[in-house]
Amino acid sequence: METRETLLRLENVSRAYGFGDRRFTAVEKINLEIQAGEFVALLGPSGCGKSTLLRMVTGLIAPTSGTVYYRGQPVRGVNPYATMVFQSFALYPWLTVRDNVALALEARGEPRETRYSRAEQLIDLVGMDGFESAYPRELSGGMRQKVGFARALAVEPELLCLDEPFSALDVLSAEALRGELMELWTGGLLPTKAILMVSHNIEEAISMADRVVVMGKQPGHIVSEFKIDLPHPRQRKAPAFEALIDRIYGAIAGRTEPEAKEVGTPPGAPGLTRILPNASASALAGMLEHIHEMHGGRCDLYKLDEDLGIELSDLLQTVEMAEMLGFAQVEAGDIQLTLLGQIFAEASILTRKEIFAMRARRLPMFQWMMKMLKAAADQSLPWKVFFAALSLEFPDDIAEQQLDVAIDWGRYAELIDYDDRDEVIRLDPSQGRAVDLVR
Repeated sequence: METRETLLRLENVSRAYGFGDRRFTAVEKINLEIQAGEFVALLGPSGCGKSTLLRMVTGLIAPTSGTVYYRGQPVRGVNPYATMVFQSFALYPWLTVRDNVALALEARGEPRETRYSRAEQLIDLVGMDGFESAYPRELSGGMRQKVGFARALAVEPELLCLDEPFSALDVLSAEALRGELMELWTGGLLPTKAILMVSHNIEEAISMADRVVVMGKQPGHIVSEFKIDLPHPRQRKAPAFEALIDRIYGAIAGRTEPEAKEVGTPPGAPGLTRILPNASASALAGMLEHIHEMHGGRCDLYKLDEDLGIELSDLLQTVEMAEMLGFAQVEAGDIQLTLLGQIFAEASILTRKEIFAMRARRLPMFQWMMKMLKAAADQSLPWKVFFAALSLEFPDDIAEQQLDVAIDWGRYAELIDYDDRDEVIRLDPSQGRAVDLVR
């Protein structure tokens, strides 16, 4: 049996931000190895720490605890054996294609003649010959990302790290670039020994990687791994390919937990405050309608992805919203509407709002917000009061997002209102009576 050389090893790696009451754990106790010759993809919902993990691997940030090893040695500072291709093109607009690629070698002290000769070779390798003197503004998104690949390869990294490198491209450009990258990788033409790619696209990961590592969130952790034994080029409509999609969807979505765990605890209470999914009531209604009318109330998540044509991260947020409100349950990669979800899908606009409000009142976030508003003199409080409270549990960007989501849901349910001019959150007039509606 062939034994591959271990290039990268993560041992109980965790990364937290903030201190004391404001400490937020992005990833926790990650253990992962990558061998020479491997193409590994990291998949998971938004907020599970995929990009954080990639930045620790490349040494752009350090773990809070645990150790990143490369060839058996702890990584201290920037990892000299790894380089990163970002989802944004990150090219210097005032430099030509040739100069952008050569710049990576200039930082290493390579003589001008050597670095430009090498830049020409890499530009040719990625299919950009003829555009050496072009500026980034003259190139399409796909062409700019090719230049990004060439620049990353200029330093001949052993480990090439890709942070959602195709997400900023249109569908056709992304598909073409994936194919070209795989042609170079499988043909042994890349000056690199392994690839680690963060992706939000299950089909992309299965079509490219030898192994898919699925991550969960709160905090980020590894849920499961899948070895992809399908030969290249991989056929997306093949039964084995579709079976892998179904299994990986099941691992990412998990299964619906008991309601107490689904809804979480109020801010400031012992236990975990459940983050509200970043999804809208309109997206929820559209998804529930589709499942009810087109699939009889139950379908595979991967088929739902294909039907609705939305990104995995957006779909999972909407599915999580449906679970939290009790409109759907998820198990083994399937989503099934509850009786309440079926009623919601069939209801009129006003009845849907009433049902949504009834379920939203049960969420600890809304219980907490409405309790604070009812106790205020004029049943209103500055936005910053809620933000300050949430900032004790989450980083500022997440605290702000949570308030945005709560305001959006609260307006739809006619539970709370928000005046952007004076940045004040108010109890909706229909909720202003001194009757506790929370059960």
